Amino acid sequence: MVLFDEDPTTLIRETTNQFHIAPDRDSLSRVSQSLASLHSTRQAALSTQQRSLKNLSRRLNSLQAQREYEETHHNAGAHASSILALDGEKFRTAKSAYDTEIETERLQSELSSTNSQLEQLEREGPEGGVRRGEEAEDEVVLKLCVLRGLGVEVENMGETGGWGRVVVRDLERGDVRVLGSDGARVAREDVWAAMG
Repeated sequence: MVLFDEDPTTLIRETTNQFHIAPDRDSLSRVSQSLASLHSTRQAALSTQQRSLKNLSRRLNSLQAQREYEETHHNAGAHASSILALDGEKFRTAKSAYDTEIETERLQSELSSTNSQLEQLEREGPEGGVRRGEEAEDEVVLKLCVLRGLGVEVENMGETGGWGRVVVRDLERGDVRVLGSDGARVAREDVWAAMG
């Protein structure tokens, strides 16, 4: 049994007051806002691609119906007196059918490209791919929060900008280990070994 010179309630209150979690909360709030913004942007892009896909499908169906109409209404077996007129109509119909086929192939290619873009957006998920800038910094803050929850505290080395001293606490055993107190860089394996 451990005897305290001060009241345990006072010690607990002071210990709790020493934890500064406001920056962590701000970082988590920024991460949540970034994810929400990214999700809404992704949904807007997805909606735009789906509308474009529907428009292309309608246009393709219209062109195919027009082509079928042109092909069914072309009558090559007309009598001899209208052969010249039919030849002109035949040429126009063939040209229209050719133009329709070209346009159909172009639309099918565009439809395939749009489908590929939709699949790419689906694969990216709600976060939309690679993190950059402030989001990468928020990722580091989240990792530090997780480590702190495991009883590991990482301290900044100061002007060097690196991470130095690591304090590993085992609340069950009442054990505290300090790594890197000499200013040397602490390896990840050493931290895991200290936690084990």
